[in-house]
Amino acid sequence: MLKTLDLNQIMVIDIETVPQYAHYSDVPQHLQDLWEQKTHYQRSAEQSPEDFYEKAGIMAEFGKIVCVSLGIFYTQDKKQHLRIKSFYGHDELDLLKDFNMLLEKQPASLMFCAHNGKEFDFPYLCRRFLINGLDIPKQLELSGKKPWEVNHIDTMELWKFGDYKHYTSLNLLAAILNVPTPKDDIDGSMVRQVYYEEQNLPRIVTYCQKDVITTAQVLLKLKGVEEISAENITIVT
Repeated sequence: MLKTLDLNQIMVIDIETVPQYAHYSDVPQHLQDLWEQKTHYQRSAEQSPEDFYEKAGIMAEFGKIVCVSLGIFYTQDKKQHLRIKSFYGHDELDLLKDFNMLLEKQPASLMFCAHNGKEFDFPYLCRRFLINGLDIPKQLELSGKKPWEVNHIDTMELWKFGDYKHYTSLNLLAAILNVPTPKDDIDGSMVRQVYYEEQNLPRIVTYCQKDVITTAQVLLKLKGVEEISAENITIVT
């Protein structure tokens, strides 16, 4: 399958998410009660619902998207290129509307690619689209589709080779495949802090874009084709 994939029909994506509220004390009481119920079996005996709230960003019911970065492959002068674009902001509704406007110009057959996308990015996006009162983009819609009709590629799933219990981080996969990765000054666990405490959204956007570049390079490696050189990667505003 990978050998025959048309890279020009693939969009590599990554999202960054944070809790909807900066502090647990800001969360409305009825949502605090629901948070306590949802996380009851995930918290250790020593962890209170408030202590555990720093993880709210990874749950679509209690988090929000602050950045969606995407990468599009294209060929120029017989060389593979990658164009990176990001949608980001404090208003999630506006962010998703802008992202959807771009998707409306793309064919329904467009394939999304993300690392751990089937477990996180794709369902998170679908849930947040619905929570914001928006229709799910046709490229993300799964209803009525057979498994082989779903145009989603997951580089972590490709690396599993059918081993459903196996988890490999993007950084680890890139390292063992000798994929050069941009130096990160933050990791996923720091996004909430950078967003709410440092109030540095551009730093998060840069981190998100780096993950898109790394995922794209890993996909090329798994496909058995040459990686894209740095001078052929463009970030557009």
